[in-house]
Amino acid sequence: MKKTVLSVLVALGVTTGSAFGAGDAAHIHDVDFSFEGPFGSFDQHQLQRGMQVYQEVCSACHGLRQVAFRTLADEGGPHLTEDQVKAFAALYDVYDAELDDTRAAIPSDKFPRSGVENAPDLSLMAKARAGFHGPAGLGINQIVKGMGGPEYIVAILTSYTGEEKTQAGSTLYENTAFPGGWIAMAPPLSDDQVEFADGHDASAHHMAEDTAAFLMWAAEPKMMARKWTGLLSVGFLALLTVLLYLTNKKLWAPHKRKA
Repeated sequence: MKKTVLSVLVALGVTTGSAFGAGDAAHIHDVDFSFEGPFGSFDQHQLQRGMQVYQEVCSACHGLRQVAFRTLADEGGPHLTEDQVKAFAALYDVYDAELDDTRAAIPSDKFPRSGVENAPDLSLMAKARAGFHGPAGLGINQIVKGMGGPEYIVAILTSYTGEEKTQAGSTLYENTAFPGGWIAMAPPLSDDQVEFADGHDASAHHMAEDTAAFLMWAAEPKMMARKWTGLLSVGFLALLTVLLYLTNKKLWAPHKRKA
């Protein structure tokens, strides 16, 4: 559980279903994220804003149990200072088996698990969901737009219609991006709910995009290193191909002239 709840915490009516389910992508639109494509990279400021939205809003119900606090200082991520990571971690309480009690988290600890029944952990959610599908499930759209996990998260957070209904004693909210059209999570975001230190627009849509970017980093924190390694590998193979071609030409040139 969190040690201190900052700003406004949202009352999430998670009683049935989950906030991020797999399913219909008909109402999901492509978002031009900075990290997309072979040369894309995470926007450090966007990740920091998304981390703030997660901490002030989402963490009341959803955990990040696969993410260690210390990774918030890594290059390619939010890139906090060591002091900032320590201060951020101290906002959370974690269970210590040796003490058989809870204590303030330290950088080596991981984010706490979800504190609400049926509220899914968000550590890998951006990679676990596919927002785009091709005809007959062929995945053609994914070649152009990518998997669409972050877009799916944005759609879920911004597709509430304002309609509600009660079913089996639980309140459900209409959401056009969620399979079946009804979700147990109340609308979590509202305009100007969070105040960003960099003065960035805090509309619900922008906060949804920032949160999706942060969750994409949480799911694949080594994305930038992977892309850089891939580019080096392709460059090496291209250079090797040229050298082999020139070597082949040199070795066979005398024999071809004789012929």
